[in-house]
Amino acid sequence: MCLVWLAPLPAAARTLLVLGDSLSAAYGMDMPSGWVALLQKRLAQEKLDYQIANASISGDTTGNGLARLPRLLDEHKPAVVIIELGGNDGLRGLSLAQLKHNITAMVTEAKGRNARVLLVGVRLPPNYGKTYSGKFRRVYQEVAAEQQVALVPFILDGVATNRALMQSDGIHANAKGQGRILENVWPHLRPLL
Repeated sequence: MCLVWLAPLPAAARTLLVLGDSLSAAYGMDMPSGWVALLQKRLAQEKLDYQIANASISGDTTGNGLARLPRLLDEHKPAVVIIELGGNDGLRGLSLAQLKHNITAMVTEAKGRNARVLLVGVRLPPNYGKTYSGKFRRVYQEVAAEQQVALVPFILDGVATNRALMQSDGIHANAKGQGRILENVWPHLRPLL
């Protein structure tokens, strides 16, 4: 009998799923300029064996994301899920109770599949009023605390108030702002990898 020793096969890359809206879909620019593409480069530089599945769609609401998430989890079997949704809910003035329900359900679904979750907060323009905007912002803080998941408090921190980093619509970061977005996300994501 002849025994043959085989070297172990290299581990397959783990998947990092990004479920977002236009802020993560590189709205108004080429996909390689977006923060998610920059994140893939950062992962390679750091020699972290992850492949990103960017399932972000411009205009998506938390309801859309919740409807799509089970199929995406089945398809990609991610180790980490980044949830960056809610801005379109807020811009449409949708119920904050529904926003919280949908985000909680997405986090629960991802955690139920043994994925680590990073929740990414967004904020509304000031014309929505302090009361609604404050309650909107607190939804992310509450869900992160209740579900014990990591939170990026505001994806556009240091970007939204700098016109040089924003597109003319005042909502989306331009190509120059994408690197700052990555720097906002990275410190919260790195411990999950």
